[in-house]
Amino acid sequence: MTPANLAFLQQHLTRALNEAPAETRRLFHGRGRCWEGLEHITVDWLQGVVLVCLFREPPAGELEALQAMLQQLSQSGEWQRSQAHGLLVQYRYQADSPMQCLVGKLPDEWVITEGGLRFLLDLGRKQNTGLFLDMRMGRHWVRENADGQRVLNLFAYTCGFSIAAIAGGAELVVNLDMAKAALSRGRDNHRLNEHDLSRVSFLGHELFKSWGKVKRLGPYDLIIIDPPSFQKGSFALTRDYQKIMRKLPELLSPTGRVLACVNDPNTGSDFLIAGMAAEAPELRFERRLDNPPEFPDADPEGGLKALLFSRS
Repeated sequence: MTPANLAFLQQHLTRALNEAPAETRRLFHGRGRCWEGLEHITVDWLQGVVLVCLFREPPAGELEALQAMLQQLSQSGEWQRSQAHGLLVQYRYQADSPMQCLVGKLPDEWVITEGGLRFLLDLGRKQNTGLFLDMRMGRHWVRENADGQRVLNLFAYTCGFSIAAIAGGAELVVNLDMAKAALSRGRDNHRLNEHDLSRVSFLGHELFKSWGKVKRLGPYDLIIIDPPSFQKGSFALTRDYQKIMRKLPELLSPTGRVLACVNDPNTGSDFLIAGMAAEAPELRFERRLDNPPEFPDADPEGGLKALLFSRS
């Protein structure tokens, strides 16, 4: 990260803060490899809190220069006009991804909005905050298409898709994730949005041991699959995704749809399209959802892939 890189980043963030979004957005997406020398940096606007994430250790001296630039940014007129009051740096390359507060105080919990819906974030306690911002268009699509639907949300995490589905009028959402703490946060998110929890189920189970229970709660009009690339002891993308695809026909209603996602930069859309054709030929590929414009990528297949399949 040269002085020129640092100056470019400062200019980019200054412009972004000058027109600070009303809702949570990514301000800078270096991981899309559109800006040489800044591939290891992302910056998110959390509605008053600016979160800078570093994904590899900067060479000696560069970290201090980055921190000095961020301190200078926090004293600018653009910062003041944006009403920002917190500046956090997360060191994702270190064990447990520690977070440092450069400006303000580190809140235990923080509420942000997306599409008018509210979400609780964990800042400083976990690697991920609780909402993946690159999936904004996917949540929007679910909200627009959930009316009257029975939805199965696999790898639910903190239930972002569930929040969107219930807001869109879903009849029922079944959330499954082996991380019970994440599901508990999902329940909190539903309560935060004053949703009817009688229409939401939370299953804290390992997926491949729970097919019977999942099937009994079906059939489903929409199944969402948004797994991690790797989850120790439970899921590996290239080994296990096909097992899920194979089960889809018996879980779906006659006109059911699937939103299948993968966010491994080394795995393209063809993995899902070819896999579905082989494992669930009843489902045809419809289209790939657009990613948010604030997530540019030098390789269109390098970012999030969110693909729609339908039975009808």
